[in-house]
Amino acid sequence: MLKISAIPIFTDNYIWVLEQNHKVIAVDPGDAAPLQAWLSAQHCTLAGILITHHHADHTAGLADLAQDGLPIYGPAAIRYINRPLLGGESLTLLGENFRVLATPGHTLDHLCYYGAGALFSGDTLFSGGCGRVFEGSMAQMYQSLQTLSQLPSQTLVCCTHEYTMSNLQFALTIEPENTALQSRAAEVAQLRAAEQFSLPSTLSIELASNPFLRCNEPAVIKMAQQHNPNANSPAQVFASLREWKNNFR
Repeated sequence: MLKISAIPIFTDNYIWVLEQNHKVIAVDPGDAAPLQAWLSAQHCTLAGILITHHHADHTAGLADLAQDGLPIYGPAAIRYINRPLLGGESLTLLGENFRVLATPGHTLDHLCYYGAGALFSGDTLFSGGCGRVFEGSMAQMYQSLQTLSQLPSQTLVCCTHEYTMSNLQFALTIEPENTALQSRAAEVAQLRAAEQFSLPSTLSIELASNPFLRCNEPAVIKMAQQHNPNANSPAQVFASLREWKNNFR
């Protein structure tokens, strides 16, 4: 059984680490030093790295971590990747099977990794929200989120940013009467007040409280149409919400 932990870096990023028998797979090491300190303190050895996309806050640690023979998985265009992936592949990591999921939208080559009961979703699916659409289209991002929503409901959602509280503030604007969302917001407020992580979430929590996974819900459709009266299909509802969130304060 893999042990999954988070290492906070920068203002709101996490490096996720998967550990078994003192061997570690690191996900999105945007800064090498905190990971190296953690490995030393836990008496662990780095056995591989997973990268979700090319943004520097997910990759900048690679220069100091790459070494001969260390497998580094991710989109082919990223420097130091020596196990290039496109999505659709299966990996065996620390004895566990992982699926590689192509999730374009935030970036065109964004990948997510699902295995050991956990989803490492990078900047595609956040707790309470989703990533901005920078390189792909709204339709691509919507479809990527639909792909992730089909995973088992008990899946741990291990995203790379501590954005949960601000995401839930927007979600409450969309569905103020959603009791599951109200409960989630209260829980996260307590966690953050105690300086604890809000992550990982679970897919069941996200399906009940994340408006970007709830584009078929009447209340969500109604609010999206207030922002864009032409938002009739679920994909259009998603696009309306994402554009709204871009400027939400």
